[in-house]
Amino acid sequence: MSFVHESVLLQEVLTVFREGAPRQRLLDGTVGGGGHAAALLDACPGAELLGIDRDADALAAAASALARFGERVHLMQGTFSEMAQCAKELGWKSVDGILLDLGVSSHQLDTAARGFSHRADGPLDMRMDRRERRTASGLLNQASETELVRIFRDYGEEPSARALAREIVRRREERPWQRTSELTGLIEEITGRPYQRGLPAATRCFQALRIAVNDELGELERVLPVTVGLLARGGRLAVISFHSLEDRLVKNFLREQSALCLCPPGLPVCVCGQKATLRQLTRKPLRPEAAELERNRRAASARLRAAERL
Repeated sequence: MSFVHESVLLQEVLTVFREGAPRQRLLDGTVGGGGHAAALLDACPGAELLGIDRDADALAAAASALARFGERVHLMQGTFSEMAQCAKELGWKSVDGILLDLGVSSHQLDTAARGFSHRADGPLDMRMDRRERRTASGLLNQASETELVRIFRDYGEEPSARALAREIVRRREERPWQRTSELTGLIEEITGRPYQRGLPAATRCFQALRIAVNDELGELERVLPVTVGLLARGGRLAVISFHSLEDRLVKNFLREQSALCLCPPGLPVCVCGQKATLRQLTRKPLRPEAAELERNRRAASARLRAAERL
């Protein structure tokens, strides 16, 4: 199956990196199929780009899509929290721009064998990096009921989290969880119908499992401080998130790093010693325009926040 994925908020990303100082070294921490990367290299003719991704399929697709740029492109497999080490391997001490697109790709969702989607039957895998051991089936078969409740409640905002976790634990005593269709059937049975308010219950629960399997929020928490240390003065950071948990982490981090003081209200003088490291470029997140939503419904929840290194 070919790697098909439409890059979201593409024009907004290009605007972030076109403005300001010239971009000589760019880092795409979630290069995917190379859509954003190709557009950035076209827009910044003198730039080199380091693309990182967990997914070997994505890197193969990116290598093909970016082949025309020759030695301007460097691709590495790994997590984006490892970006400083990856840059160091190239001899890069700093970069002029960092992009993080936190969404799952259309290729991953549409490939049943990857197990990311409830819409087609496949193995309960959900690993972005298939070198890792932990799979969705392993999590469902080994995690405690309490841990499963936390995953479905906190990561999926699923109202039936407790009932769902209880039934998962009960049924795995009879037969281990293996297929996406089995889990989808249970979710619909427990929630009473496939669609409730907002996203379908199965979408919420599969998203929650994917986040847990890949430690996505932990990765994001680890990488945000790394970006500040890696960006050169005037360098820019752009982060595209797809759900409120990610966006809240990014929003709070940018707010803290751009603040001049973090002291509690009421102190007569500042004692925190805070020094701002970033200037926020987006007080409110940028959202897809109507034309983009017409082309790509999966862009509906995308939000872009950006900042510049001081």
